[in-house]
Amino acid sequence: MIHLSGTDFYYPSLSALAQKLSEIAPGAGVKRVFFGNSGTEAIEAAMKLARFYTGRDKFIAFTNAFHGRTFGSLSLTASRPVQRQKFSPLLPGVTHIPYANCYRCVYNLKPEDCAMYCARILEEHYFRNVLPADEVAAIFVEPIQGEGGYVVPPAEFLRELRRICDRHGILLVVDEIQSGMGRTGKWWACEHSGVTPDILCVAKGIASGMPLSATICRAEMMNWPPGAHASTFGGNPVSIAAAFATIELVEQKYMANAARMGEHLKGQLSDWPARHPLVGDIRGAGLMVGVELVKNRTTKEPAAKERTRLLELAFHSGLLVLGCGSSSVRLMPPLCVNQKQIETAVEILDDCLSRIEKEDGR
Repeated sequence: MIHLSGTDFYYPSLSALAQKLSEIAPGAGVKRVFFGNSGTEAIEAAMKLARFYTGRDKFIAFTNAFHGRTFGSLSLTASRPVQRQKFSPLLPGVTHIPYANCYRCVYNLKPEDCAMYCARILEEHYFRNVLPADEVAAIFVEPIQGEGGYVVPPAEFLRELRRICDRHGILLVVDEIQSGMGRTGKWWACEHSGVTPDILCVAKGIASGMPLSATICRAEMMNWPPGAHASTFGGNPVSIAAAFATIELVEQKYMANAARMGEHLKGQLSDWPARHPLVGDIRGAGLMVGVELVKNRTTKEPAAKERTRLLELAFHSGLLVLGCGSSSVRLMPPLCVNQKQIETAVEILDDCLSRIEKEDGR
């Protein structure tokens, strides 16, 4: 059943899931859904759709972004050189600009007085000097950067991007592949900013690990003819059943649990900056929390080796955590995690950090 082709045969659960996703996706009105098997497929579909709908051929993405590794999505990705090395030239017409990372602002500004210059620079510089706005089909953005370091931008950042897109007829594509499906305490991380995207890309948690992705947009946008885009096994019945089960659990209890346990997790970490010299920044929303390690809090030099050592020590202590960004650790437990499990994990990480700092003479 996992190899039933939804491009040739429709089955009731396919349209039912599309309807459910339309209901929980941001924004009112009728929507359409394209099903694929992975996050990169969702992004590729969004790129084709943006070009088809707008008649424009250029895209804007952000440094440290990750949108996938197939050719189109890789052209948007800019989180690590190894992901792009020896694959050039990639898709032409992609411009990368700095993301709203307030901890490492490339413009040396402060969030309280910068007026979202990292978004306004599009109009004040790029559209004036580099890139005609009327040639841009879409801006692709993660509401919280994942592979880039679990970077949480100010809410005004997405709002300013929305304003710029509306003014210039550009589509706003929000990549919720890592941040969506209740992980941040809301269905979608962009909801924390009150922003409705033109296209929403979903995968990973949508079916609890089964191969499924979705590209969701307003109904009038996806008016391409049959055969213009397809995925042979996208939206197979087994993955759709998994998605329905996942959505039901998230809706009934796990999204609320993510919000509560996320606050508990950040509370458990709140004294780390005072006790651990290696900790430079702690940020996150719900159960999507990042801890950035630095060698020096003044220079903010990334503590990459120390981060690797932390991951190794945690692993040998029975805790699985991953890195992200140049020197951050991502804390993303399952949405069903409980208070005791969080406390145990934090205790393990706390001990590992203390061990590393002792080894380094801090």
